[in-house]
Amino acid sequence: MPEKIKRIMIVDSSSVSRTLLTRMLKEELTSTEVMGIESAEAALAAMEEHHFDLITTALLLPDMDGLSLSRTIRDSNKHTYTPVIVVSGDADSRLLREGFEAGVTDYFDKSDGYKAFGIFIRSFMQRNSGLVGNILYVEDSKTAASVTIKMLEKQGLKVTHVTTAEEGLTILVSNEDNGINDFDLVITDFYLMGKMTGGDLLHAIRVKLHHSQQELPVLVLTSSDDEQTQVEVFHAGANDFVTKPLIEQVMIARVRALLLIKHQYNALKLQAETMRWIAATDSLTGVRSKRYLLDNGENYLRESQLPVWGILIDIDHFKHINDSLGHITGDHVLADLGVKLDSLFADDMVVRFGGEEFCILFREEDYENAVRRAEDLRDSIESLKPGGVDITVSIGMCCSDDHPNQPLSRFLSLADKALYFSKENGRNQVSVNTVEGPLQINAAALQSAS
Repeated sequence: MPEKIKRIMIVDSSSVSRTLLTRMLKEELTSTEVMGIESAEAALAAMEEHHFDLITTALLLPDMDGLSLSRTIRDSNKHTYTPVIVVSGDADSRLLREGFEAGVTDYFDKSDGYKAFGIFIRSFMQRNSGLVGNILYVEDSKTAASVTIKMLEKQGLKVTHVTTAEEGLTILVSNEDNGINDFDLVITDFYLMGKMTGGDLLHAIRVKLHHSQQELPVLVLTSSDDEQTQVEVFHAGANDFVTKPLIEQVMIARVRALLLIKHQYNALKLQAETMRWIAATDSLTGVRSKRYLLDNGENYLRESQLPVWGILIDIDHFKHINDSLGHITGDHVLADLGVKLDSLFADDMVVRFGGEEFCILFREEDYENAVRRAEDLRDSIESLKPGGVDITVSIGMCCSDDHPNQPLSRFLSLADKALYFSKENGRNQVSVNTVEGPLQINAAALQSAS
């Protein structure tokens, strides 16, 4: 059977980019037709006349940006589910978030080069064609297994064969215990020798291991296709079934369809994880976002077995930096400071609280050590010169031992009062909100104590 021709559309206003991208795709992919389009309007017109298996678009187009084009594609009848890949050298976290909301499937970083683009698209097409993956195959007939394994391996699939449901379940349970997700598809005979049948294995996959039909698809092989058997197969949790003797084209078509379900599940899961990471991360500084603090800070306070310290850090006279040196320099200052804070408190919760203000939650049993860490932080920032600019910071802090059973908002408010105390008393200093109230830290006394 001849291989189906895949049709890819490249949307890019640059004729040079279209030519190079097309050349790379033709080098990496066989049986592929590539159409280069210079604008969103022309792309939408081409989609009315042809069906495309994949669409790539530049972020900037003469008549519409790539994200708007993706939204329009998602609203179309013919290409609602067609993968859309944005090719850009400027895919920051904000763009990623907006892109996924617009229906973008994936991004390619243009700075990786044209050759890497061809490899990226080839890999993407392989994953989405379905026939890439690892299969756990349970079959007690050596003759049937030999034929089926050759059939699957001929398609480039990796097959792990066992003869009993018990062996198959042992492998899956072991993988689960070790956090391994090795298999993309389980193929099992419904009637097996041994205590467990294929139906028992299916039930264990769905009920004991809690794998959904999307997370781990199961294809059942059976010599009977009567209605009762079909009901049993589907009630046990199978995605699909194939009757014996196997017809290769039918078998491979079913395998392809189920692997595609698995790959789409993986892609959606990765996209959801990426969206969660984006929401939890401040795009400029790389530290946690305020949303992450509000979602997780309360549990951090309540579940800790050690005293929790809250630190609020404010860059002194930051408005003057922005006004005199410009906002780009100001952004460099914030970004460099974020990296510094993350390195000094790598195991703790470092958050950009807003504007030029940062927050840190950390655990420390020794009162003096906690205060010294804050003073060392202040001192190291004074010598940091982030973005090439001399800066100082004012710091306010408080401890859960001094203020027990406080909600997060109240706890941070106590640290904020100490921060205000530092700023009111000359800035570039650390203050602690103790049981008696805000108290300025004497750096010289800390040094002599050490």
